[in-house]
Amino acid sequence: MARTILELHVLQTVPPSCLNRDDTGTPKTAVYGGVRRARVSSQAWKRAARQRFHDMLDPSDLGVRTRKVAELLTERIRKIDESVEKPEAWALAAEAIQVATGSKIEPPKRAKANAEGPPAPESKYLMFFSANQLDGLAALAIKARGAGKDFYKDKAVKEEARQIANTRHSVDIALFGRMVADGADINVDAAAQVAHAISVHQADIESDYYTAVDDYKNRDTDDLGAGMIGTVEFNSATLYRYAAVDVDLLRKNLGKGLRDDEPVTEPVRRAAAAFVQSFITSLPTGKVNTFGNHTLPDAVVVKVRSSRPINAVAAFEEPCRAEPETGGHVRHAAQALASYLSEVEQVYGVANDAPTWVMRVGKNTQALSELGIEVSLPELVAAVGEEIAGRQGQG
Repeated sequence: MARTILELHVLQTVPPSCLNRDDTGTPKTAVYGGVRRARVSSQAWKRAARQRFHDMLDPSDLGVRTRKVAELLTERIRKIDESVEKPEAWALAAEAIQVATGSKIEPPKRAKANAEGPPAPESKYLMFFSANQLDGLAALAIKARGAGKDFYKDKAVKEEARQIANTRHSVDIALFGRMVADGADINVDAAAQVAHAISVHQADIESDYYTAVDDYKNRDTDDLGAGMIGTVEFNSATLYRYAAVDVDLLRKNLGKGLRDDEPVTEPVRRAAAAFVQSFITSLPTGKVNTFGNHTLPDAVVVKVRSSRPINAVAAFEEPCRAEPETGGHVRHAAQALASYLSEVEQVYGVANDAPTWVMRVGKNTQALSELGIEVSLPELVAAVGEEIAGRQGQG
């Protein structure tokens, strides 16, 4: 059975930076091909991509992931009915969420009351709801307020609460999934898969020793030492980034979509196009004020496959070497990626399977130009959206 898989291959060079660090403050790394590589975790880049959605999509298309879900729902409850006092709204919200998810929503045990009263109830773990789901639960909570204490004992009402929590998923829930530990039946399998980005070459970690000057120090009477000293670790790298989206699962997750006044193919098209743009242009913000490492990819290859996804990281199992005279890894990386993708598709019989677009900058990425149609970012987003919509219309 033919599938629809959206696939992105990205080469991106970052200068001295610390995009993603471990618990000791050291940039994350991984051993691949027998050498140490710079690494940026998939979680870090998914978070960065999800944040970019706020610049591209309407708030009604998005969700919120938080433990303070009762407070979030309370805002909606009081928007419907301003007469509901905050403590009552908290209780209504907590009960609605508990019925919908099976998870207990209660005040944190160690939190203390303040001048406004007891702390708001919270979930034990992060919960992810779309704007439409929160609106639906708020309306249900208002209904419960006027129906008496036995309202949620009705089996039909319980089913309605579960259905509200498990339909009309936002774009970010449909793409990145949702886990509800106490209600596995409303979990959402992620349609997007994002690999850990690794450098195409060996990468060493360096250390920057810095000092800070005390502006108020008296040079005549105070000691002349620095007001503060410290170190920050960093590396620099040309990264290979990869992501794939199961478009069929994305369509299933989105269901009928978030709006009633649009074609059935539009929610999937919009979600896929937003993912392409956000994944390409996003950047984790770790230590960004320290390093100002605001780069964009050197090259992007996007494919829409009818079979399984293919991660091309094996192109860099043998680490790229810097150019002997001019330095740099991008030319070698582009040649390796172009060669590997062409060969693996030929060997496995999928060479003509995937429409391909290439977005690149500079002469060092010339090798990738033969893989597909060269486009700008706006052209790429539009072309991918059109391809995805066309395929969904055939499904």
